[in-house]
Amino acid sequence: MSTLLSIALAVIIGLLMTRVIKPLGLPAVTAYLVSGVLIGPYCLGRLGLEGIGFVSMEAVESLNLISQVALGFIAFAIGNEFRLSSLKKTGRQATIVGIVQGLVAALFVDVALIGLHFILGGDKLSIPAAITLGAIATATAPAATLMVVRQYKAKGKLTDILLPVVALDDAVGLVVFAVSFGVARALQSGAFDLLSILVEPLVEIVLSLGLGALMGVILTQLEKLFNSNSNRLSLTIGFVLLTVAISMAKFEVAGVKVGFSSLLVCMMLGTVFCNLCPLSGDLMEKSDRWTAPLYVLFFVISGAELELGVFSDLAVVGIGVVYILFRSLGKYIGSYGSCRISGCDDKVTKYLGITLLPQAGVALGMCLTAMQLGGYDGTLVRNIILFSVLIYELVGPALTKDALMKAGDIQPKSDEVVNRRQIKLEKAQEERQKRVNS
Repeated sequence: MSTLLSIALAVIIGLLMTRVIKPLGLPAVTAYLVSGVLIGPYCLGRLGLEGIGFVSMEAVESLNLISQVALGFIAFAIGNEFRLSSLKKTGRQATIVGIVQGLVAALFVDVALIGLHFILGGDKLSIPAAITLGAIATATAPAATLMVVRQYKAKGKLTDILLPVVALDDAVGLVVFAVSFGVARALQSGAFDLLSILVEPLVEIVLSLGLGALMGVILTQLEKLFNSNSNRLSLTIGFVLLTVAISMAKFEVAGVKVGFSSLLVCMMLGTVFCNLCPLSGDLMEKSDRWTAPLYVLFFVISGAELELGVFSDLAVVGIGVVYILFRSLGKYIGSYGSCRISGCDDKVTKYLGITLLPQAGVALGMCLTAMQLGGYDGTLVRNIILFSVLIYELVGPALTKDALMKAGDIQPKSDEVVNRRQIKLEKAQEERQKRVNS
């Protein structure tokens, strides 16, 4: 009962918070995250009332399955941006930008933190920890970006390239992190393991894309068995859930650890489905409506997961500030330069880097793996990433909205639309008053 009550309150409070921050012009994602912080273990949860807020991080982590499912649907929706008709226009540019901006961000953070290592000394920041943080810097959160795009119905050249870049960023991040983390562990142990550095990440990416493509073909064929739109929608939702479940599998073959990236699998599922199924556009639009409460819950839970306790360690805050500044600089310069090279529109070149700042799910997943560094290094990496996620998730969505508006992808509501809504509201109030009087 307490879990169900927490979930219900999380959705309701998240939605009510959007009304509170609406006058500030902030996106709904920020409202959901703030709601999560308020009902999380560091605020309302401190009262210790089961069901009214999350009393501990364990209570938040118990809802991890909901987050996994939500990320699966988010990746599935992003797959819709890889329609062949769109890729003919932006595919080359998105590929160049997606790779370059991730690598430049990693390079900037590596150089800055290794330099900080020589200033502070190895007891505060080791080279293995610095290299690992540089690799995590590549990751961009697709969830917050997609939600801002959907909320404001953003359309234009910046949006067309943004979502494919965010999706490609996941694959780039996996490879960079695997190689960098392998080097970091080798520096600790003195032994290089090429299997974990090169083979396992490539196997993960190839298998993830293969599994997603297979599931996309199967879903397209199964849709032909139904004529009812409601049945087709139910099948689509059930298939995404099935794909998320399968992508959680992990096993070992001939000494090679095999796993899947649920984001890549579900993204590929959406990509193949939208290119093969003629009804995919309508089905994806309907599934977005069905999953709206799930997205609200996902971001509220994400807010509750933000670790406010990291502010108590000044060393973490200092290193975290350097990480945030140089990652942001790397993302912006990397995207700006690659946009210039690939011939992107001037507004895309100017504002794309700002939209790539949000960081959450993928980075936190890498952070869990980085804990294998052990001891002080593992804890330091975890706390710095938690600190940066807290800042990026609260500030990133607002910056993304601002960049999309300046690029012209978000259009202000016309006076006609505002007046039409006001007239509808006044009519509804009049009808309500008539019923009361009668």
